[in-house]
Amino acid sequence: MSSVSERSSIPQKAEHGDGTSGAARIRMGIAEFIVTIALMTASVALAIDSMLPALQSIGQSFDVANANDAQLVIGIFLLGFGLSQIFFGSLSDAFGRRIVLLGGLAFFTLTSFTASQATSFEALLVMRFVQGIGAAAIRITTMAIVRDCFGGREMARVMSYVMIVFMIIPIVAPSLGQFVIIYASWHWIFILIGGIGAVLFTWALTRMKESLPSQERLPLSVGAVLAGFGTVLTNRITCGYMIGLTLFSAVICAYIVSVQQVFGEVYGLGEWLPIAFAGTAGGIAVANFANGFFVRSFGMRRISHAAMILFTLLASIGFVLSLAGTPAFVISYLLFSILLMFFAVIATNFTAISLEPMGHLAGTATAITGFVSTTGGTLLGAAVGQLFNGTLQPLFGGFALFGLLTILATLWAENGKLFTHPGDKDMAHEHGGHI
Repeated sequence: MSSVSERSSIPQKAEHGDGTSGAARIRMGIAEFIVTIALMTASVALAIDSMLPALQSIGQSFDVANANDAQLVIGIFLLGFGLSQIFFGSLSDAFGRRIVLLGGLAFFTLTSFTASQATSFEALLVMRFVQGIGAAAIRITTMAIVRDCFGGREMARVMSYVMIVFMIIPIVAPSLGQFVIIYASWHWIFILIGGIGAVLFTWALTRMKESLPSQERLPLSVGAVLAGFGTVLTNRITCGYMIGLTLFSAVICAYIVSVQQVFGEVYGLGEWLPIAFAGTAGGIAVANFANGFFVRSFGMRRISHAAMILFTLLASIGFVLSLAGTPAFVISYLLFSILLMFFAVIATNFTAISLEPMGHLAGTATAITGFVSTTGGTLLGAAVGQLFNGTLQPLFGGFALFGLLTILATLWAENGKLFTHPGDKDMAHEHGGHI
């Protein structure tokens, strides 16, 4: 993974030995490059969000005794995705991006088709776990390819365009799943995901060239990963904000695994669930754009620390309201929408802040923080989901607790001082709207 981080620090562009840089490094035009990377990355979101309308049908199909256990279809995928991230940086450094990406796409595709034929709930969960591993390979290698091809502001610009395309998927995926459920069984959602995976595999096989030449590859090294862990865990800023990222990964996981029951069972939205989910996902997209605009003026810490405190207060209000009974749908929906907008701002800025002290270890630190925050967040968020009892108390209570613990972790990271940090003004100016 160290080779990734070294290249990520090269200003403006990354070059082959023959001088090629940018999208030309993998023999693509810039538009094709952006769309390809966005669709590869979005396959992860598709595998999660398209399943939301199908959870109840899957539970009924396998006679799952506890309705909350249907959440595992989401949670076990995220667990496989989180646990395996740590390995793929080193694998792609040693063997190249393309072979690992193709292997991940193949895993993702085959397990999708196999899951559609599952004869037991346990078999389905095994396939979802392996599918998550394939998704992690796709995620890590596509980000590595971007770092190989671009550096500095050019990388930030390309990632901004990638995110614009990517954000469409969480908005439309539940509606896609709902459409399939209306006209066919849940099995066909997996067939659809597998078909999309097969198209992406074919596209990568025929259109994407290797971005990491053999002379730049590194031997597979466990020592590099262990050394990276030591560096991350001994840096107060990186470790503290990684804890915060873990807690807010738990926030989004708890929401995703619970949203079908909250909107579907508590409020009886039924077929309107995808529309409601699309609204909150759209709010996240708006928050990301707004953060990119305002961070230049106010800085990462001022924005994220304020959002963190407001998130905790708002979640606490939601919890108190839920203790008195189920709040009106409009109130709950407004609370969830605003809370998720705060989540987007916090997660985006915490990621950037956590990598500030890492310098040339940014690539290694990204893989490690992704591994810790996704795995830990999945376990914590799934635990909140399992507490669902027909009310909103577990979800709002979990949000408030995660927010409070994040405040404490941030205070520890910043030596008791919020909103300002030495060099924050410079970092805000450097990153501008690209954070």
